[in-house]
Amino acid sequence: MTFLPRDRYEALEAACRAQDTDEWKERCKVRAGVEGTISQAVRVTGLRRARYRNLLTTRLGHVFAATAPNIIRIDRWLTGTQLGGTRTSHPAALMLAA
Repeated sequence: MTFLPRDRYEALEAACRAQDTDEWKERCKVRAGVEGTISQAVRVTGLRRARYRNLLTTRLGHVFAATAPNIIRIDRWLTGTQLGGTRTSHPAALMLAA
């Protein structure tokens, strides 16, 4: 068991209380959307790996990788394909099945 100094404890408590406000929840929704877009770009394009040694070519690859999620979304919108929903973990799926 550890005890925080009073000022750090009070700051932590204030941050926890702030998470219960509607304003904080709205900001969190925006952040979740941005993180979802970054995750999609990483999964689709392998964004974490540079495929080239040349700086200009690497930059061009990053521009294409940043554009790919938008092209995927436009394609799905034009063809009427639904965007993927929120994934359900295996334990959660088992709970829903019960």
